[in-house]
Amino acid sequence: MSPTDEYLLAIESSCDETAAAVITRDMRILSNVVSSQTDLHEKFGGVVPEIASRAHLERILPVIDDALKQAGIELQQLTAIAVATEPGLVGSLLIGLTAAKTLAMTLDLPLIAVNHIEGHLFACQMQEDRPLFPAIGLVVSGGHTNLYHCSETFEFDLIGATIDDAAGEAFDKVAKILGLSYPGGPSIQNAATHGDPRAFKFPRTFLKDPELRFSFSGLKTAVLYAAQGNPGAKQQPPPLDDQRIADLAASFQETVVDVLVGKCQQAIERYNYSTLCVGGGVAANRLLRERLAEMTEQAGIHLSVAPPDLCTDNAAMAAIAWHHLDQGRIADLDLDVTPGLVR
Repeated sequence: MSPTDEYLLAIESSCDETAAAVITRDMRILSNVVSSQTDLHEKFGGVVPEIASRAHLERILPVIDDALKQAGIELQQLTAIAVATEPGLVGSLLIGLTAAKTLAMTLDLPLIAVNHIEGHLFACQMQEDRPLFPAIGLVVSGGHTNLYHCSETFEFDLIGATIDDAAGEAFDKVAKILGLSYPGGPSIQNAATHGDPRAFKFPRTFLKDPELRFSFSGLKTAVLYAAQGNPGAKQQPPPLDDQRIADLAASFQETVVDVLVGKCQQAIERYNYSTLCVGGGVAANRLLRERLAEMTEQAGIHLSVAPPDLCTDNAAMAAIAWHHLDQGRIADLDLDVTPGLVR
């Protein structure tokens, strides 16, 4: 059987995207279906776990069916079933795992557990024609802002993380402060195009600290005070207008990017690696991609940022499951999820 005749069905439901994909062994993505829940969570300015779980329950089977139809294959042609089991929201993860277990048991196929964060980094490998690892890996998303020492495809060791808000979470919260739409990443990026990134000087927490750690909670508060004033202060800022919102968005975005790029540079220098991999929803940000490209070019480092369509949560990035299968890493049907955040 050739690699083009072997098919992996991957399922992703770790947070608020219900997704399924079909990937061949030679890493061709035949389908990558994502059902977004943005409209359900928009009025809350963030993901509500109970709402996310119910939406996954309603959407998981239609999404899997869509993925198979778009790939042009039947269930009986599948080689293995992969599912994200960690980290994430417990209810959301369980919906995907239950569907994957049912298919694996019914079809008598191998069940493969995938780490969601490792999938974000492996999404970089899927666009490359040569092995990426060893490398420094940055996962920057709504839930995580983590740096990894990636010695090989399966060895991703955490070397730095945020101590409070993730970068994507800060984007969402700042967007709400500025009256911009959810999710915050795209809306702040759009508003920033008309703003001055030097209009406000915000704290770049830990940027000069030798420890590989991040903090965005203080930055969020600084934006809040710049936008709405400091309670009890005699002098308050002028009301928000379009230009002020644009300047605040641009200054906030500039600050986040400075910190992310600076910490990546520190990690590269510390571990003396010649490759940087970047994945996660915030990796779709244009300014971040540009600044990372500038930094790595000056340092003579190979940069691999996940393609924009593989940055946000999706199932195709679970193609790392092929490598697990080759190593005999097959899960039992009593497999459970590991919810929560990685810090």
